[in-house]
Amino acid sequence: MLPKIFKPYKSIKSNLIRVGPNTDGGYVIDKRVIKKTKTLITCGLNDDWEFEKEFLKINPNCKILAYDHTVDKKFWKDRFKKDLISFFLLKKISIKKILDIFKYVNYKNFFKKNNKHYIKKVVSQSNNKKEISITKILKNKKNILLKIDIEGDEYEILNSINENFDQINLLIIEFHNIHRNISKIKKFLMKSKLKLIHIHGNNYAGINKNKDPNVIEITMLNSKKFKILKNKSDFKYPINGLDYINFKRRNDIKLKFND
Repeated sequence: MLPKIFKPYKSIKSNLIRVGPNTDGGYVIDKRVIKKTKTLITCGLNDDWEFEKEFLKINPNCKILAYDHTVDKKFWKDRFKKDLISFFLLKKISIKKILDIFKYVNYKNFFKKNNKHYIKKVVSQSNNKKEISITKILKNKKNILLKIDIEGDEYEILNSINENFDQINLLIIEFHNIHRNISKIKKFLMKSKLKLIHIHGNNYAGINKNKDPNVIEITMLNSKKFKILKNKSDFKYPINGLDYINFKRRNDIKLKFND
């Protein structure tokens, strides 16, 4: 079972909506933040910006800023080679998969004008040109939706997120290897002015011996800007119609919390 502090605060269900695909890369947010968000900052991009694309359709005045040091020329070159091999081995024969071979074109078309991708690693304190601190990313910006999926490095920037909470409307963050970092997550949640409104277990990484997910996706709302109910949620997680499995070949993970 997950610690009680992992249980979201009660939400009016009509405020919760899913943005992005009904697979991996889609997230549940509070719809009240959409029109009030000026900048969507994504830390950890890989080859998936479907969430950002759909968010931009709802709020076309929003600016998209992405940071990921791994998505460089070598990344796209290696991806293209791998996809071509899969195609010739008849593993990519559907129209969707064939189009996906040319994802780089989609990338170049999306990240232009107000949408920027910076090939930099997100850290707590920057020491070189290939890195950028989360504090610098957030500096001089207001009404931010911050989305973080940086494969375990999230634990290094939690204090900086809490220090800059005033600028953030909503936070989406994936926590990896939670059984090893449970105390860090609990400390972050206890200290934060951002309140937990949704949680989902990512089934890509499976479950631990306690049948808890190894990776969780959580959504946190700024309680100073948006009204949040004081009671804890009575929803069952995953929430039917909002949550979907990340990896189709495995069942979704049912979450349980300590009383």
